[in-house]
Amino acid sequence: MNTHFIKITEPNKSLAEVFNRWGNDPTLIPLTRPNQNKSELERQQIITKENLVQRIEHEQIYLIYLDDKLIGEMNYMVDPTHLYKKESGTAWIGITIGEPEGRGKGIGYVAIKYLEDQIKKDGLKRIELGVFEFNEQALKLYQKLDYKEIGRVHNFTYWQGKMWNDIRMEKYLP
Repeated sequence: MNTHFIKITEPNKSLAEVFNRWGNDPTLIPLTRPNQNKSELERQQIITKENLVQRIEHEQIYLIYLDDKLIGEMNYMVDPTHLYKKESGTAWIGITIGEPEGRGKGIGYVAIKYLEDQIKKDGLKRIELGVFEFNEQALKLYQKLDYKEIGRVHNFTYWQGKMWNDIRMEKYLP
């Protein structure tokens, strides 16, 4: 199993199509984006090549490959407005393992370690993230990587007929 990562510098239409497939996958939507109600949860989103071009202006996006197959993406942005703890020089991270064959194999762990290295190379010392409280697999991953809970945003996302909290976590890089 060979995992490697490629930073997106020139998005293309086929990449936008993959992001659309993952972004509209009913099994991934509850894990990757907040939704205020059932209709938002069921809403389809369209990502264009132009959307990706705009994203890389203020986000670092890396593709995750298992052998030669694209299986996911991870990203970070610096000092976004939605930080729980407004500390300058903070990277906000996100990860999506879009393909089922990439899940449950430790790829998320390797990917986040790689992303942390890139963040450190950019001179940043702190990482913050949000994880929905029902996403126990992701929560365990972040805890294993030494992320600590710093707070909760209550009634943040809708899933399975009720509202759930967003657990905010942080990690200081050595």
